[in-house]
Amino acid sequence: MKSITIHNLDDSLYLLIREKSKKQGISLNKTIQILLKQALGLDSKPSYNNGDYFLDLFGVWSPKDAEDFQKGIQEFSEINELDWK
Repeated sequence: MKSITIHNLDDSLYLLIREKSKKQGISLNKTIQILLKQALGLDSKPSYNNGDYFLDLFGVWSPKDAEDFQKGIQEFSEINELDWK
């Protein structure tokens, strides 16, 4: 396998690639490989999940929401020996 370096990449282009990478949960390198294959017609199927288009409809939690939830259920992970007698 060969490696390449891209010089003078536009900030806006970098941010778009980075955002796509985060949405898909894959590395920047893998995202760029996928984009290049798609652009060159080497990969006919999209590598993204169509469900990503509907995340705003599914009630996705923000990091703060998840943190609040974890705090709210913390007491359920503590075992009270008296409950088991």
